[in-house]
Amino acid sequence: MSELIALFGTLQMQVIVIMIAADVVLGIIAALVKKDLLWGKVADFMKGPILAYVLGFAVLEMVEQALPGLAYGYIVLVAFILIVIALLISILKNLGRLGLPLPGILKK
Repeated sequence: MSELIALFGTLQMQVIVIMIAADVVLGIIAALVKKDLLWGKVADFMKGPILAYVLGFAVLEMVEQALPGLAYGYIVLVAFILIVIALLISILKNLGRLGLPLPGILKK
């Protein structure tokens, strides 16, 4: 059990969870402001990307621990960077839905 706690207690996992929480809160606020909040969409988001990001990253961390020579640990780092980028884009999209002016490149 302590291995499981250590797996989910890494700094990278904490960053992912905090970014997911920020994304969910901003998404709900944006939906409330736009008056198009559908709890089914929130539930689908919780099942889909959240489980994929958190559990997928945890599995990669376990694989890295089991096979330490695999790609010299870069797989977990690259996965972390890609997850953070995806969450950052989603957070910025939600901020745009709240009316925050975003640069044109971020609106695409």
